[in-house]
Amino acid sequence: MDFEATFGTGTPVIGMVHLPPLPGAPRAPDDGSAAIDAAIERAVRDAAALDRGGADGLIVENFGDAPFHPDDVPKHVVAAMTRAAAAVADATDLPLGINVLRNDAEAAVAVAAAVDAAFVRVNVHTGARVTDQGIVEGRAHRTLRLRDRLGVDVGVFADTDVKHSAPLTPTGYTAESFADTAERGLADAVIASGSGTGEAVEADALRSVVDERVRHGLDTPVLVGSGVRQDTVADLLGVADGVIVGTALKRGGETTAPVDADRVADLVARADDVR
Repeated sequence: MDFEATFGTGTPVIGMVHLPPLPGAPRAPDDGSAAIDAAIERAVRDAAALDRGGADGLIVENFGDAPFHPDDVPKHVVAAMTRAAAAVADATDLPLGINVLRNDAEAAVAVAAAVDAAFVRVNVHTGARVTDQGIVEGRAHRTLRLRDRLGVDVGVFADTDVKHSAPLTPTGYTAESFADTAERGLADAVIASGSGTGEAVEADALRSVVDERVRHGLDTPVLVGSGVRQDTVADLLGVADGVIVGTALKRGGETTAPVDADRVADLVARADDVR
């Protein structure tokens, strides 16, 4: 994919559309029709708020489905996410991304292909991590071959040092380093995140990712994937090539609250000061 052409800028602000619990999830309404209707309504409303606030793109994610399936979600989750993502695609022209938690990259690519999304986020693309779902392994070989079989130009945005997890590797070695993720895993962008949802990435950690990119002579974009706030976005964009923002764009700064278009506009304005 052409990163800058996709977003209309080389340093995009990408907002999160966190879906409420989908049918079959523990916290979903007992009425499955009500659950999917609520998810679609919320997704469209949040996407519209991101659009009004000036975001450059968005990601639809099944955030409300905790506890998450490790790497193979049931078929009904794929169906529900496809309906929600299709509704978002009809409601806005913003570049659309898909993330199927915890790590079903093949489902994400399938949904993306169905709704003409621009990219997917893959939490564990290479290497292996210890997570609250157990050991989650990267399946870059399967994800990229599926993309080729479907014949779609869907970018793969892959996390490094994945949040809510720890590396399953000896000290001093990581199989999900920038080079492995971008050069061997062929990711189209690499995402550096903090330790958990809403947690800021450490400045030294972010700079080390960028330094590794330079050291290997690569030009793969680096995005910040968590903890971006109105008061930090300018500094982060001085180092990274873009940001993915969820919590800071929500009403009252609460992750599960609706997107607040005014908070989006404020963060975008501060990003515009340096881009």
